[in-house]
Amino acid sequence: MPQPMRTAPPRRKPLAAMAAAALAYCACAAAAGDEFTIVIRDGRFEPAELRVPAGQKLKLVVDNRSASAEEFESYDLDREKIVPGNSRATIFVGPLKPGRYEFIDELNRRTPPGALIAE
Repeated sequence: MPQPMRTAPPRRKPLAAMAAAALAYCACAAAAGDEFTIVIRDGRFEPAELRVPAGQKLKLVVDNRSASAEEFESYDLDREKIVPGNSRATIFVGPLKPGRYEFIDELNRRTPPGALIAE
């Protein structure tokens, strides 16, 4: 009686190769979008209103130039990030529909709010 033919088990990609592919994809996605910087200095967001393109992924760099921790929080964007003193944080958002997206510094309520305006 003939033996049934066996097929080789599917080859699995090593975890390192999958991680490298994921990082390459993220780098390409970030490169495809635009980068914008928001500076926190002297209790203010600079610029207070930032115009960004609608319909594409954006990379926001929040540059905290104060000695204390500050927070970038936006209910509209569903993002929250504490930025230690004298450091930067990167936040990806979008693609955004045209409109106004407000953000605040919840750690320091005296900081006036800011906004992204997607056009």
